[in-house]
Amino acid sequence: MRRSSLVIAFLFLNFQFLLGQSLQSPSDFLGYEIGTRFTRHADVVRYFEHVSQNSPLVNYSTYGHTYEKRPLTYAVVSSEVNLQNSEAIRNNHLRNTGLESGNFETSDQKAIVWLSYNVHGNEASSTEASMQTLYELVSGRNDLLENTIVIIDPCVNPDGRDRYANWYNQVKATPYNPQPMAIEHNEPWPGGRPNHYLFDLNRDWAWATQIETRQRLKVYNQWLPHIHVDFHEQGINEPYYFAPAAEPFHEIITQFQRDFQTEIGKNHAKYFDEEGWLYFTRERFDLLYPSYGDTYPTYMGAIGMTYEQAGHGMAGLGIDTREGYELTLVDRVAHHHTTGISTIEVAARNVERLNNEFSRFFNEQEQQYKSFVVNGEPDKIKALRELLDRHEIIYGNATPGNVRGYNYNTNSNSRLTTTENSLVINTDQPKGKMVKVLFEPSAKLSDSLTYDITAWSVPHAYGLEAVASSARVNSSSSPAILQAKNTATPAGAGYIAKWNSMQDAKFLAALLKEGIRVRFSEVAFENNNEKFERGSIIITKSDNRITENFDNRLIEIANAHNRQLTPAASGFATTGPDFGSPDVKIINIRRIGVLRGEGTSSLNYGEIWYFFEQQLQYPITSIGTEYFNRVDLNKLDVLVLPSGSYSSILNNGDLEKLKSWVRSGGKVIAIGAAVEHFAGKDGFDLKENKPEEDKDAEPKGNLTPYNQRERESVKNLITGSIVKTKIDNTHPLAFGYGDTYYSLKLSNNSFSFLNDGFNVGYLQDSPEIVSGFAGSNARTGIKNSMTFGVEPMGRGSFIYLVDNPLFRSFWENGKLFFVNALFFVDNDDLNR
Repeated sequence: MRRSSLVIAFLFLNFQFLLGQSLQSPSDFLGYEIGTRFTRHADVVRYFEHVSQNSPLVNYSTYGHTYEKRPLTYAVVSSEVNLQNSEAIRNNHLRNTGLESGNFETSDQKAIVWLSYNVHGNEASSTEASMQTLYELVSGRNDLLENTIVIIDPCVNPDGRDRYANWYNQVKATPYNPQPMAIEHNEPWPGGRPNHYLFDLNRDWAWATQIETRQRLKVYNQWLPHIHVDFHEQGINEPYYFAPAAEPFHEIITQFQRDFQTEIGKNHAKYFDEEGWLYFTRERFDLLYPSYGDTYPTYMGAIGMTYEQAGHGMAGLGIDTREGYELTLVDRVAHHHTTGISTIEVAARNVERLNNEFSRFFNEQEQQYKSFVVNGEPDKIKALRELLDRHEIIYGNATPGNVRGYNYNTNSNSRLTTTENSLVINTDQPKGKMVKVLFEPSAKLSDSLTYDITAWSVPHAYGLEAVASSARVNSSSSPAILQAKNTATPAGAGYIAKWNSMQDAKFLAALLKEGIRVRFSEVAFENNNEKFERGSIIITKSDNRITENFDNRLIEIANAHNRQLTPAASGFATTGPDFGSPDVKIINIRRIGVLRGEGTSSLNYGEIWYFFEQQLQYPITSIGTEYFNRVDLNKLDVLVLPSGSYSSILNNGDLEKLKSWVRSGGKVIAIGAAVEHFAGKDGFDLKENKPEEDKDAEPKGNLTPYNQRERESVKNLITGSIVKTKIDNTHPLAFGYGDTYYSLKLSNNSFSFLNDGFNVGYLQDSPEIVSGFAGSNARTGIKNSMTFGVEPMGRGSFIYLVDNPLFRSFWENGKLFFVNALFFVDNDDLNR
């Protein structure tokens, strides 16, 4: 028996030796030293596959694919025993949170660390570091894996990374040129930072609009790590940032989470001090906005952290800094590699503490509000349910009655009448703290200097009535969503459908693409004693008399989109306009162009592009700003101008050409900063609001002390605040809305009321900021200002959307304004 054991031991050691011989370092595998070039995503995947195939310490999997079909992958790294028992360990970990039933076994507890690399594609050093970190863990730091599970996502944003890496590898000099003026340090529009649709994936964790985020969250929720690190890069003259984070911290963050960040930071500092590397902490990067790669994990119980290395898309393989040294990719990789290993070290030393505090985070749910209850249109409730499902948050339906609490619409305590369709989200659930963050009426700010928007309240974002109740509201399981069951009625005059949601808009887009002609009513009406609001769409037999198999095709599309049609036996109205009335206007198919390129905001263009392709599913023509002056506008009906600076794109000659096209029936939709370009220009009614000057005041310069300038500047800022906005819902731009809209205001841009046009959304003398920060000067500046407006010009119009309704695609309730601008405003004119 002893001889047999010796043979087995010898064979095992020999097997390990052979594995060690076949396992290659990143440099040996790729054929170049890490940091001497940027690795294409496909080669990163090949290296991770190589390590997985040659080390028993790694399980490597694909969790999805990007829009451009690149694989999204992750490696689970631990000891052989831990990997063999990984499912048991994972389930035991979830029992510690209460997400799975059963008792938590302390004997099986491990520290789970998730390392996320390259969420911004042109912050490319981190993916290089991920390969080095993986190799060191399996070849030299096996000791760290006995009590830890390390999850490595080598590239969160493969499409953006390859956009950057491929461009850089194409243009760089050989040897590389470190001068900042060199082409290799100046990325072309839109840069490698965003994903395929030009979304910033580091702002998408909570809203999960993008395919990368949605697929990643499925895996993230299976593991819910104790520690999550998001690796980034910043300006070339800022050395390295690591935790602890800056204020403001959200109030939900525990003292342990704060203290443990400091503990990790001190461990990093030890290594950086030994090497003489500079760093900073507790500045700039706060923990408030819930959709970051540090905040979202934090609100899910983790120690969520951002690590920022000097570099970014400007640095390339090496660049001269203004501090007199050359910053190289080799340096950047070494720094990220060091903090990655250092993080795992701290986790391995604190397994019990991490598990105990993690349990406490999920099980201590004493909060001011015990329940959030929402009412609204079924489509909007459905959209909210989909968001909650992505985060695996529990919800139910209310019983009919009344719930008292803080009312979001009145900003006071009052009652909300509930029905069986009202949604109830209680905070006494494992993810109750995330519920609070998403639904709270207004986040508390310990500091007004923040890195992002300060308001995001989900009820306002989704256009729902809501109350936050300090008493727990009972609920039952949510019923299945009813499926529309329409049947053809060929003998009737046509069909009527409601208009108040994005699902209605998708239905309209589908009909137009199929060649089915549609009308909408500018006036409320009754047909067969049933009431229909302004904007209701009408599909008549008369308009579609030459459409083959009209009724059956319409019913098929309506059922596919779950839209309930009301058959109309006659076009004769009980009250209001008949089907043939001038107030019932035809919706013509629109040829839509969208500007992109230098001068436009890549983020806003991406929001528009994503909206059309993935949400509305309606075709557009994207037009580059570099050749816009050569475009024949007569081949378009609508031109969308994303937020941006248009002074060099629309010079005097091009602006006159645009005005002439609008006068002949064209339509321009300007979003955000694009609106500014038309203010005060010849022939336009649009004007910026200017602060009133005190004529008796003595002229003076800015005497604010240097150390107070930044703090003073916040008086002029609006950092993503929710503002109660008055709406003229008799205008087609606002069909589907009530007389009040909660707008997400992203800047202090302010425009006077239109005199000759239509002020469809506007703020009056005392704007009500219901959530988020707005400085005192900014509050004054937006008084008596237009938010959404239409300026007619000839047979066409300029439509101004001062507040971007498509922002990050999460402000669901604003999207119908954009659709109305496309199809309802000045859309019945074909004589162009």
